[in-house]
This record gives sequence, C-alpha cells and structure tokens, in this order.
Amino acid sequence: MKSKILLVGLLGAASLAWTMPVRAQGLMNKLKQKAEQAAEKALDKKAQEKTGVNTGGWSDTQSTSSSGSSSSGNPSNKGGGGLVTTPPDVKANLAEAETAFKATSYGEARYAVQQAMLGVEMEIGNKVLLSLPETVSGLPFQKPSDKVTSTGWGWVGLTIEREYLKDDKQLRTLIANNSAWMSAINLYLANGGYAQTTGGEQNWKQTKVKGHRAVIEYDESSGYKLSVPLGQTSLIVWEAVNFATEQEVMTAANAFDIDGLIKTLGEQ
Repeated sequence: MKSKILLVGLLGAASLAWTMPVRAQGLMNKLKQKAEQAAEKALDKKAQEKTGVNTGGWSDTQSTSSSGSSSSGNPSNKGGGGLVTTPPDVKANLAEAETAFKATSYGEARYAVQQAMLGVEMEIGNKVLLSLPETVSGLPFQKPSDKVTSTGWGWVGLTIEREYLKDDKQLRTLIANNSAWMSAINLYLANGGYAQTTGGEQNWKQTKVKGHRAVIEYDESSGYKLSVPLGQTSLIVWEAVNFATEQEVMTAANAFDIDGLIKTLGEQ
C-alpha cells in the first residue's frame, strides 16, 4: 500500500514538473505579445502626433478615404462642367456621309447619316418645345425640365418632355414616338371604346381633345392621365397631379395646338 502511494506521489510530482515549464512558457508568450502591442501603439501615437496622419490600420483608412482622396492617394472628383449637349451638325454630317460613300467607306457613311438624322430629330424636338405654351391653367413651365431625346433612327424613340408646376399642382407633358403606347391606345380605341360603367368607379374612358380621339384615366395615387394619338406613330400624354376635376384636365389639354404638333412631326 505504501509503495502504491509513493508511486502515485512520484507520478504527480513528475507531471507537475513537466507542466510548469509549459505554463510558464505560455505566460511568457502572452506577456511578450502584450508588450509588442503596447510598443506599436506608442509608436503609432508618436507618428500621428508628428505627421497628423492616422496609421491605425485598415478600418481607419476606410473611414477617411472618402474625405477628398481615394485609398490609393489619388484625389476624388468634386465637380465639373459635364458634357455639352449640342445637337449634331446636319449639313456637316451629310457632307461627311457623301465623302465617305464615294470613298467606299460605308461604315463611316452610315454613321454620318445616322448623326445627320439625329440632328434633324433634335432640331424638330426643340422646335416642338418652342411651340408649346409657356403657361397652362396658371402653371408656368419649368425650363430646366425641358428635354428632347432621340435614338436617331427615323422617329423611333423620339421623346419631348415639358413640365408645368406651381406649388403641389403639376402637369407633365410627353410627346413621344412609342410603339408600345400607341398599340395600347389604338387597341382600346378600336375594341374598348364603348366600354363604360354607370355605377361604381370609372377609372378610364374615351373622350376627345379638339376633335381628336383620346383616352383619359384616373388613379387615386397618381392623378389624371390623358393620351391623344398624333397620327400613326406618335402621341401626346398629359399627367395631371392634384387637378380637381376631369374638366380641369380637359381645359389644360385644349391649350395645346394638336394640329400644329401633327404638322411639325410630319404625321398624317
């Protein structure tokens, strides 16, 4: 029995003697690591005091990189004049197209013709804008909102926009060559023109603006929308926000020269 106790004691002493250096080594490593971290922080603090630059690490760099320079040290753009929106010169592009065609440079000729067509459409769009009234139902037009957009491919995608606004009352005007819209309007005029209800809520119906067939819609959240086809491929759309009645919308639409728009756009 005594020998067993002695053996257990010897084994315990041996185990303790073996684990003590290991624990001591781990403790020394932790102390060394903390000392290194403290030294690094002290050096960073001194460097920051001298240079005014935060060297604290990646997270600090991320938070300060948007204050005027990128993480690579390059300056960030703070503004500029933008692009000049001058329409293409029609005559110059036609001359260039002729020269390119004679030289059998058909790709350049095609591009020049496209640019000439784009210039024509932009000129027509600006002419249409000038023909629109400057005030409608007491709402002045917002010149910065005037916009003409074209793809340059024979009226496909030509849009002309103008906004009239006063307080919370707004009239948005859009003249466009849009096949999807035209298909929807023509489908309704051809097949659903007589659909109307005498009870319940009427959300859309057929009407006329200066003798031209039209569709007027109403939505509680967006207000009134009045669409009038202009010939075969174009249409004009008014979106009236905070207009009190349907008749008020019709009065606003009658301020526009529908026949003049059809003529300017070359519609039939």
